[in-house]
Amino acid sequence: MAYKSNAVDLLSLFSDLVRCETRLYNALNDRLRERHGIVTSQFEFLRHLRDHPGSRVADLAAEFAVGIGATSKGIDRLEKQGWVVRQRNPSDRRSSLLALTDEGSELVDAADRTFTERLTELIGGTLDTSRMSTVAQTLSELRTALERDQIGMPTG
Repeated sequence: MAYKSNAVDLLSLFSDLVRCETRLYNALNDRLRERHGIVTSQFEFLRHLRDHPGSRVADLAAEFAVGIGATSKGIDRLEKQGWVVRQRNPSDRRSSLLALTDEGSELVDAADRTFTERLTELIGGTLDTSRMSTVAQTLSELRTALERDQIGMPTG
């Protein structure tokens, strides 16, 4: 029998949350790949670098709860494509600061429009504004609590 807390089936909630995230991520992946030749994880890294200039690999790893090694490999791929450059970190020689190239900036701006359009199609047609606002606030509160308590952070 599923564990219930205050009449909420937590196992079903978890399953719905994960399956929704997976399906949304895959649908966004498909659209970004089709129109821009990138996948959602690449778009998210590029968008973060656009919105947070001077980030380090460790900053991206913390933001996306991904290991440093996997994050560094992802940045290597973006760098190989000519979308990102590593620059010397003047305050810490052990790390590099990441910056978008002009081509990377153009790509992320175009992909951002596609991403927003597709996400609106997928969610906006299902949830009205009031329900979407409630879901957004609830997930934000859950994320804040998990991050505050360092829950689910990768170990490497």
